[in-house]
Amino acid sequence: MKQVRIKFGFAATLFLPCLLFAGAALPQTPTVERKLLNHHYQIQLKLDFATRSYSGWESVRWMNRDDHSASVVYFHLYSNLRVTNNAPPSATGPAFVEDDEPRIEITEVRSAPGGPMLNYSLEEQSTVLRVNLREPVAAGASTEIFIGFKGTVPEIDAEETGLTTHVVKQVSAALRAEREVRRARDLNFRCRGVMLLGTAYPVLAVHDGADWQRKVDPGIGDIIFNEAADYDVSIQATPGIALFTSGSETDGKSNSETAFSGKALRDFAILAGPNLRFEQQEVGDITLRSIFLPEHERIGKRVLANAGEALRIFRSRFGPLPLKTISVAEAPLVAGLGSTEFAGLDVIASAFYVDFDSPSVRNLPEIIREQRPAVEQSLEWSVAHLISHQWWGGVVGNNPAREPVLDESMASWSALLYFREVYGEQKAAAVLEDQLRGVYRLYRTFGGADMNADRPSRDYQNSFQYSAVVTAKGALMFVQLQHLLGEEKLLKALRNYYQAKQGEIAELDDLRGAIMAETSVEQRRAVARTLTRWLSSKRGDEDISRPDQELANSLGLPAKANAQHGNDRNALSAFARVGKFFWQQMTRIR
Repeated sequence: MKQVRIKFGFAATLFLPCLLFAGAALPQTPTVERKLLNHHYQIQLKLDFATRSYSGWESVRWMNRDDHSASVVYFHLYSNLRVTNNAPPSATGPAFVEDDEPRIEITEVRSAPGGPMLNYSLEEQSTVLRVNLREPVAAGASTEIFIGFKGTVPEIDAEETGLTTHVVKQVSAALRAEREVRRARDLNFRCRGVMLLGTAYPVLAVHDGADWQRKVDPGIGDIIFNEAADYDVSIQATPGIALFTSGSETDGKSNSETAFSGKALRDFAILAGPNLRFEQQEVGDITLRSIFLPEHERIGKRVLANAGEALRIFRSRFGPLPLKTISVAEAPLVAGLGSTEFAGLDVIASAFYVDFDSPSVRNLPEIIREQRPAVEQSLEWSVAHLISHQWWGGVVGNNPAREPVLDESMASWSALLYFREVYGEQKAAAVLEDQLRGVYRLYRTFGGADMNADRPSRDYQNSFQYSAVVTAKGALMFVQLQHLLGEEKLLKALRNYYQAKQGEIAELDDLRGAIMAETSVEQRRAVARTLTRWLSSKRGDEDISRPDQELANSLGLPAKANAQHGNDRNALSAFARVGKFFWQQMTRIR
């Protein structure tokens, strides 16, 4: 997901009739050129899988879409993001271990390959590259910037990526409410023979009007916030290393290089490994691919089938995607990160690719083996959720640090739509209870406080709270809107929103405008109040579920303060007797 969201302060104005105008329309793109012309990256990369390193260069065409000339261009170096003591970079705490983090270094900056050197500097603790241009770039014009760079990624301990570790992490989040923050190593690593490069190159910072969005604000949500761009990427890798990327493979390169390209992509991620396998199918004009390790072939095939159904459903409901290839891949993500999305490449933690018919599953704790239906349903839910992110957060961008609810709510409601289309109303109702209401109820049962869903990601403590408030509450808002408007009108609003904001960065007000445009005069006040109630107020106990006191008593939660002093594995053992509901929720992909 991944990528994009913005501050949304319409709580008071929603009640003003003057804003609920008839025939409300989405704001249109200011100029045709803004829609048609993208930034462009030409990237040449040499990947050394054995040493976990890479080097290369990029030639970037930057389009000045502002009304004024510009003499400075900024790039993000996301791989250099550092946090200490699970806190933002400015916080105090023990120093991080540098070898346990990825690193990207700038080796040169020029106006063109072999051209004059450009002055540059690193800012924001080396997460931002500032390039001073030789001449100002006029409004509507473009410039080329050539950047040489190299980088490394850490080796992640396999113990950090297992299913038991993922479950223990969720138990710990529920019990302790400790702060989690996304780290650069979450998206850039090698582990179990798989390498993920999620942020391996300098990427243009978002240029919003005259302002550059330079600050990287780590929270529990996505850290990547980019504008759409076109990519042509050539990768030279060690023979025998399979490569998969956000783009589509193209012809015309030698055996030692593989070329990829993509149009209007928010980012460009790379997945590499000697043992990766894939199967694919054609869905309309899109090649859909499932990437997996050999021991997970049966799960990989099931993921491909689920993704194919999701892609067909969402294409018919929301509109076609401008992508040629979409891949759903497994990778050994660290505990606390069950999945992540990039343009054209969705990644799910290998821990959840559990083949319950395999002899190796006997090594898992019995309390997890008993949850086969929950684990398999959670994987299918995650596949549908991630596929829908190609529409919400991908083609239609938003700022993930400032308005995470925007794409997360629509992605989860879309996953619910998938289950209804594939399995019928009864199954969809059960999944709604399990994946959405149940998450919020468990969160409240563990003492989590209800919150506004329209807050920035930094306001949420961990993935447990984020899932309950941002994902579950946000999706259930769409369920309520569906009841009010009817599915046909709601889908029409989402199609119009998608069509109007393709390639752009949307805000919550854009979504509100699309919904209000399909709302009758008689319903506008009710719809406005629904948006305010679910996004900007704390009415979750009334609207979703109150805490489960019986479960709280079973867990001994009144003595929670004492339980917090125990270690996580003791907690896992202590709660083994609690029952189905608890473990269903603890084996969710978050």
